[in-house]
Amino acid sequence: MSTFKPAVWPRKLRSTEWFGGNSRDHIYHRSWMKNQGLPADLFDGRPVIGICNTWSQLTPCNAHLRDLAERVKHGIYEAGGLPLEFPVFSAGESSLRPTAMMYRNMAAMDVEEALRANPLDGVVLLAGCDKTTPALLMGAASVDIPAIVVSGGPMLNGWFRGERVGSGTALWQMSEDIKAGKMSREDFLEAEQSMSRSPGSCNTMGTASTMASMAEALGMALSGNAAIPAVDSRRRVVAHLTGRRIVQMVKDDLKPSDIMTRQAFENAIRVNGSIGGSTNAVIHLLAIAGRVGVDLTLDDWDRLGQDIPTIVNLMPSGKYLMEEFFYAGGLPVVIRMLGEGGKLHKGALTVSGETIWEEVKNVRNWNEDVIRPVDKALTAKGGIAVLRGNLAPRGAVLKPSAASPHLMQHRGRAVVFEDIDDYKAKINDESLDIDENCVMVLKNCGPRGYPGMAEVGNMGLPPKVLRKGITDMVRISDARMSGTAYGTVVLHTTPEAAAGGPLAVVRNGDMIELDVDARRIHLDIPDEELRQRLAEWQPTVEAPTSGYIKLFHDHVEGADSGADFDFLKGCRGAGIPKDSH
Repeated sequence: MSTFKPAVWPRKLRSTEWFGGNSRDHIYHRSWMKNQGLPADLFDGRPVIGICNTWSQLTPCNAHLRDLAERVKHGIYEAGGLPLEFPVFSAGESSLRPTAMMYRNMAAMDVEEALRANPLDGVVLLAGCDKTTPALLMGAASVDIPAIVVSGGPMLNGWFRGERVGSGTALWQMSEDIKAGKMSREDFLEAEQSMSRSPGSCNTMGTASTMASMAEALGMALSGNAAIPAVDSRRRVVAHLTGRRIVQMVKDDLKPSDIMTRQAFENAIRVNGSIGGSTNAVIHLLAIAGRVGVDLTLDDWDRLGQDIPTIVNLMPSGKYLMEEFFYAGGLPVVIRMLGEGGKLHKGALTVSGETIWEEVKNVRNWNEDVIRPVDKALTAKGGIAVLRGNLAPRGAVLKPSAASPHLMQHRGRAVVFEDIDDYKAKINDESLDIDENCVMVLKNCGPRGYPGMAEVGNMGLPPKVLRKGITDMVRISDARMSGTAYGTVVLHTTPEAAAGGPLAVVRNGDMIELDVDARRIHLDIPDEELRQRLAEWQPTVEAPTSGYIKLFHDHVEGADSGADFDFLKGCRGAGIPKDSH
């Protein structure tokens, strides 16, 4: 059981430093707030709750969050709080270039500074798209005032000619079918309209759904939050209930540091293995843990996820989509099954004030083809595999549930692409010396190299290989891949090429060995030759000279520690800043 003890109520809250007195400065703060039509008694010492909204039409996954914010407000008012909505930088996956990942840390900084600088006692975090969930959790953890997540929810199922169309997953598959000559461009364009047929985030177990699941598994969202479709009325209900709950959390002084404990992160890692979650979750949870002061490592991911079967039959690992996952019972069913299997810290506290086990112990599985029994799992060992060796001294990751069993032990000749432009220039060339036994190697796509660590690790195969009916090859890079993607893809190779990691000196024709069971990724050249190549290496990525991109380049850490900024580790707290007048 949790040892958390609610704070005494009533008591003086942080917001009273702005609103709770009769001095010139107190009157100044209240007077300007009242120009919005707020009655005087709303400033009587009740909890002031921020609604941190990542709504943006440039972030299509989050374009419906205005309505959810209104629902949250209903709940806050009902519970006797004062809701104040505010915008923060919205890192939209589908539009931002060079990559939304480069702006995750910016969004986290925005959230942190907004929470600390304003008269807020607690906050509701409205997230949805891939990077918005970790960014908001990172920022909230750095301030450590009561916080709770409401996810925007996934889109409805996509359908094309009687078949499910998973956002992202279908796109990768169909683009390969085009190159293989299996699909016409006209059909591809027709399918486009089928992929995104309602508001919401990706309807596969991509990064958005994965991170919504991680928020729930960490205890930072109400039970059931992760899977409810964006357009389902129950999504509004959760938003409403969350508004009620955050007011009580403030009264109890229930903070992220009380919830996101070591046990909570271990629960989340195991949940990720069970759902076939995105490899991106590795980076994001490492970053969140760094903000809250939990010493989480890549080794934890490997150790805790190694014996976790993937039981959620969703794309890209399986065949269903988030809509079916919700109808089957959603994440609470998965958490219950982990608890019954002895793989859950049952006493971990959640934002509800109850333990995670209390929240799920009575739920039922309504579809055992969507959420499978352990003996019918998609993959017996579904957790993220962490690989090490002379090619990845600080680690690399692979998602077994989305990989091909026959490639899990493989030795092949390296075909090297120096960067993504080199890949694009060569991959469709029929004269490219490559076959299905080769290992595709992509460099300079890590945090510094791209910059921002793009989702290009799932490199499309060359057309001449696809025409043979081959759909997977071993691919290695310092990049990420979309949570919607699939294949035997080694990602997050650390140190990255742009930082002078061994990946930078791989040459065409080198032999590379992959052994997932042994957790090994090895460049088959003599140690002395590797040392010589590294000594002779010269950077090929030009360092930026100004702007946020320079800040990112100079201060971003490696993927193995969450790709956060080196100066943002740890919690800086919610101390009251000096007044401005």
